[in-house]
Amino acid sequence: MATTIYAIGLGSNRRGRHGDPATEVRAALAAIGGVVAASPVIATPPLGPSIRRFANAAALIASAETPPQLLARLKRIEAAFGRRRGRRWGARVIDLDILLWSGGRWHARDLTVPHAAMRERAFVLRPLLHIAPSWRDPVSGRTLRQLAARIDRRRPRA
Repeated sequence: MATTIYAIGLGSNRRGRHGDPATEVRAALAAIGGVVAASPVIATPPLGPSIRRFANAAALIASAETPPQLLARLKRIEAAFGRRRGRRWGARVIDLDILLWSGGRWHARDLTVPHAAMRERAFVLRPLLHIAPSWRDPVSGRTLRQLAARIDRRRPRA
């Protein structure tokens, strides 16, 4: 199979064996491998009931894996980092999501690419803007820069 590019979202809001959440994100980048580009790690407020701030980043990786194969590998990395399935939006050592795939769309029972919530989440789009601002969402046809601008427009100014 030909090598394709994936955009991966990384997040952590709990210390793990590598250290603080930002260090966990950097360690996960190394574990994933094939990194073509990586955003800076940014601190973001929690989503849902969690009270801990997140460290978030995004990476472009080159891989010959199919989306389900990559998802299985990312889940193994999460488990190796100590991620346990539990409460949605709860504290986690690492969260790895396939956000985009250069092959366009993928849909199966346990995986949808592009990530279904990507378009509404600033903590996903902001890191992606650092590494792939012109990547077009295959669902909306908009660039990541355009999607981020729409989120910024909706947010009230303080």
